[in-house]
Amino acid sequence: MRGLNIVSDHVMWVSGSNGTVGKTTNGGLNWLWIKPKGYDKLDFRDIEAFNDKEAIIVNAGSPAYVLKTIDGGETWTETYKNLDTAIFLDGLGFWDKNNGIIFGDPIKNKMQLLKTADAGKTWVDISDHLKLPLADGEAGFAASGTTVKTLPGGKVWIASGGMVSNIYYSSDYGETWQIFKCPIWQGENSTGPFSMDFYDAKNGIVVGGNYVKDKENTNNILLTNNGGKTWQKPTTPVFGYRSGVTFINKKTLVATGTSGTDISTDYGQNWKHISDKSFNAVQKSPKGNLIVLAGEKGSIFQLEIK
Repeated sequence: MRGLNIVSDHVMWVSGSNGTVGKTTNGGLNWLWIKPKGYDKLDFRDIEAFNDKEAIIVNAGSPAYVLKTIDGGETWTETYKNLDTAIFLDGLGFWDKNNGIIFGDPIKNKMQLLKTADAGKTWVDISDHLKLPLADGEAGFAASGTTVKTLPGGKVWIASGGMVSNIYYSSDYGETWQIFKCPIWQGENSTGPFSMDFYDAKNGIVVGGNYVKDKENTNNILLTNNGGKTWQKPTTPVFGYRSGVTFINKKTLVATGTSGTDISTDYGQNWKHISDKSFNAVQKSPKGNLIVLAGEKGSIFQLEIK
């Protein structure tokens, strides 16, 4: 499991390898497991849900597909397809129910950007809006679908990694872009930011590192208080490679990865290791209290913070 979207304390969707999609409407007590017909070999790295009936999934690799359901997963409509052998979509985010964005690895040094204005029924290629080319070896990571973050009003951040790491920021629904350096661990194909979250337009966090050295924490977490323009290391870092991070509230954050889970209760400055169990993604209910982690072998856990 890499895709995770919590709609409320009751409704949650997950997605993962072998064409797997899961849905609960009672906070995780019972699950409906779904394999969209004809797409059962795909690796669905990210999912965005609006309620218990409507959801959108995107797979990693080529061919690339975006599928949408409006009947709780019983049927799926293919709303985007790309047969280019170089296509690799990394994640999606929505500003509101109608307006959303998907980003993918560069093709000929151009980041792939798709945009919808009709709740994912159709997608328009807006890759030409990002004028500057990406560096050789610079790409995105789809470890949890969370290297893209949207906030209401058109704000979106996208994190790249690999040989070079940058933060790409737009304040106008992807029409124009700014680029900020991200001084996280970088320089290899396996290094960079693997997850990002923003509490508001100024305060944000990136986590990552090197997924093939998942217990090392040399430089794999950074904080910003100016919308991503500059980044600083915390006082005490997370305890290894992390592929998921989320704000529980402005003061409390949780980060997770294949070498465990950490928590901070002081705005991300100091981190405490709370579990060695491997996960890929973590998220909190936007208006509730449910905190969920998802990971390997279909594992889904609830985290309770006393």
